[in-house]
Amino acid sequence: MNTPILLGGEHRSGTTLLSIVLDSHPALDVGPELDFAEPTNLGTLVIQTCRLLREGDPRVLGPGTDTNDPAYYDVAHFVKQCERYGVPPATLSGLVEQQIAEDGRDIVALRDRCRLLERIGQFKMAMTGKLTWGIKLQRKIQDVDRYAQIFPGSRFIHIIRDGRDVAASHLRTVPDWGYRSIDDTAYKWANLIEAARLRAPAPRYHEIRYEDLVSEPEKACRALCDFLEIPFASQMLQHHLVDHTLHAHDWSHPSSEATKNPLSDAPVGRFRHDLTAEQITAFEDIASGTLRTLGYAV
Repeated sequence: MNTPILLGGEHRSGTTLLSIVLDSHPALDVGPELDFAEPTNLGTLVIQTCRLLREGDPRVLGPGTDTNDPAYYDVAHFVKQCERYGVPPATLSGLVEQQIAEDGRDIVALRDRCRLLERIGQFKMAMTGKLTWGIKLQRKIQDVDRYAQIFPGSRFIHIIRDGRDVAASHLRTVPDWGYRSIDDTAYKWANLIEAARLRAPAPRYHEIRYEDLVSEPEKACRALCDFLEIPFASQMLQHHLVDHTLHAHDWSHPSSEATKNPLSDAPVGRFRHDLTAEQITAFEDIASGTLRTLGYAV
């Protein structure tokens, strides 16, 4: 398979911002998350859903990536995410049909799903003329060892943000789908980081702190380029001046508007005013060890 860049991190950790910064590099075509594991299959159901979207069928429409008919949610969610990445339904349907015809089976197994991702990435590179494609794995970064086997030459970038700021963002910014409690956020934030570190293939795995990306962007971006073995490009520091497919078809992505702005460290430490003292203490009671290991003051 190809050698993609696979990004990951806890929800609300800056994964979308990181993907946009990387996508600003002239050699990289990096898109937002593609939730390719949830639909029953990525074959015939995708083809059907692409057709329904083109026809404006109300069953697959709804606010953002939601659907009026819950039965279509997972697959329509994936199709709309692909459009965020610059792959419209008609093109996606064609890529799926091609793979089914070649393999003689639906796209159900994980390895087959990853082969479809590679087709999507290859399509994007052909369209943009860029040299490397990438997507967000989001929390699937905890399964980095599995994807490292499927994509032998891939590189993994894990963005980590102060878990207390992650908790504040979940509770205040996305209460409709984010974590609902401090305890839940603390456990899942710490477990994700520890699992990824335990399973990561060291030479192909790179961690970046959200706080470093927004406060020392050139230093952080140069380190990213060194890891990817590509020259540094100043466009990465001006991501808001570069066109990105996410902004053309965002389907109400929660971070779309924020990533149109220049890099800023204003969100750093938001937990100090967004969380109560009791909530901060509760988070630290659970995750203080991980916070300290990452260099966050407790």
